Amino acid sequence: MMHRKSHGATPKPAPGLPLGPFRVFEDGLVSPLTPERLPRLRFAWRGQDCHAALADGLHLGADVGRLRSTASGADRAAAFAALPALRGALPAGCHLRLLPDHRLRVETRAELDAPASAISMVAAMVRFALALDPWLDEMALHAVTETSGRAVVARA
Repeated sequence: MMHRKSHGATPKPAPGLPLGPFRVFEDGLVSPLTPERLPRLRFAWRGQDCHAALADGLHLGADVGRLRSTASGADRAAAFAALPALRGALPAGCHLRLLPDHRLRVETRAELDAPASAISMVAAMVRFALALDPWLDEMALHAVTETSGRAVVARA
């Protein structure tokens, strides 16, 4: 028995190579694999959890510490009093957020051409990490407020 070959149009594969949440093209440009899903990369810098999300540029963030949820009275007041000084020492273009779970997150946005290249994304991530480095040193020296023998601002 002979089988007939189908002469129907075979769907052409999408250009580029799927890699995680990205589609990577031959020229090194990347785009979201699915437009409705925000592609993210996670990385660590000096033990801090960092992320980069590709959406209208590159959104960068690092979880840099945590206010102790058990801090009370003078401990809690000291922790919140330290926040303005920490904000003031941030690298240009960065801002500090206190999340509902008491984590401290530094965030910024890097301008990237669309579609972005993998090299420009990694370069922006490295610039963010290096800009954050002296601030992390400062936080390590001054942000850990100890009263009653307990740290109320701790490294993440």
